[in-house]
Amino acid sequence: MANHFSADYLKSPGDDRRLDITDVFLFTSSKDADKMLLIVNSNPSAPAPAPIAARGPEFYPGAVYRINVDTDGDAHADAAFILTFSDYQDGHQTGTIWYATGPEACQPEPVGEVLAESIPVSFDGMALPVQAGQIRLLAGRRSDPFFADIEGTLHGFAWTGHDDFAGNNVSSIILEVPADMLFTGPQIGIWASISRRRPDGTLEQMDRDGNPTLNPFINPDGEKDLYNSRQPADDVANYMSSGTTSTLGGTDHGVFGHHDHPRSGRNVTKSGQRCARPRGRPFARARGVRTPAPAVASSAPARRMVHPRAVRRRRRRPAREGPRLDAAARVAHR
Repeated sequence: MANHFSADYLKSPGDDRRLDITDVFLFTSSKDADKMLLIVNSNPSAPAPAPIAARGPEFYPGAVYRINVDTDGDAHADAAFILTFSDYQDGHQTGTIWYATGPEACQPEPVGEVLAESIPVSFDGMALPVQAGQIRLLAGRRSDPFFADIEGTLHGFAWTGHDDFAGNNVSSIILEVPADMLFTGPQIGIWASISRRRPDGTLEQMDRDGNPTLNPFINPDGEKDLYNSRQPADDVANYMSSGTTSTLGGTDHGVFGHHDHPRSGRNVTKSGQRCARPRGRPFARARGVRTPAPAVASSAPARRMVHPRAVRRRRRRPAREGPRLDAAARVAHR
């Protein structure tokens, strides 16, 4: 499942679709087992359960989009890809991407190494990926990969068979990253966030997402916006202590996806659940084209994903004792 409409009363955070994270994916590249695909979707055009004003196709200008990577299991970012976007003018928008590691990865402001500037945002599905050092990236509108029968969901699971997300799009950030830029050990955790600036210039985190749908459907109204503003490292204290009003059954150390390295032979989608390799081409053109997208797993507890070098080898059978017999000898031996 996805993470659409994660604010109170199934609205978008800040009543703005551009601040609404809908999906976070991490999976192994189908062309290079030493590379990973990171995808963060936001700004859904799909109909909302509650009235939300329509917005343009652009990323929120000046907001800070973060993809956080935890390499040591403490729920703090040890590496981060950070993006900001320009104003949307005459159908055009550009972005800048940073790569931060160490203490800089935890800073709310864009910091670290600038990987690329003036990245063109695609609004017609025709833009090509941009090479930025070791990574390839693309930002723009893509077909929404989610399927949902909203009427059936909201009315006792009396399914109508209608896909409310058909023909709708999201704004995608797609990175193809060498696994060694993400992994320093056998496992990592991934989550994304979007923050916008207050009138005084400080940042306010509006949404976060790792595993799907925990906040929209498990936290009660009155708690969802607060949850979106918090950090994974604080979830144990905020949601697992006695007396909490939240019904969240885990922490965002379990709410962000844990992933094994691609060479483990196990593939993991958004929820950290192992599954078949996602089909489709994340860099393919999109608007009006329902490009097959990575399968989205259910909201099962997160599992971890191993480093490529941690491949488990098959155990060889012990050699048989005695002389080796050829085919004729084997027949005679019987």
